[in-house]
Amino acid sequence: MRVHYDTIGETGPRHFIGGLIRFDAQRRRVWVGDQRLHHGLTGALLAGMGMAGFAAHRLTARGGVEWALFGSVLMAHDWHDRSLWFRRGAQEDWD
Repeated sequence: MRVHYDTIGETGPRHFIGGLIRFDAQRRRVWVGDQRLHHGLTGALLAGMGMAGFAAHRLTARGGVEWALFGSVLMAHDWHDRSLWFRRGAQEDWD
């Protein structure tokens, strides 16, 4: 079962922080400064931060593992379009 988000009568993406962040609820996408933000990329960053925080003794073992696991789940969910995670640009044409 797929959940569809309603844009509450709005058409097109919403802009935040003076247009720096753009969110399209219909397509479930986020852009930061005209760069599409994939949740796989976000997961890679979170997993890396968790491991780095643990290695630098800034996070407990549990905290580091929690961040790494959460990041890994995000990456696994978005694995099908991993070739796009680091592609530059808005990626408006890709669905």
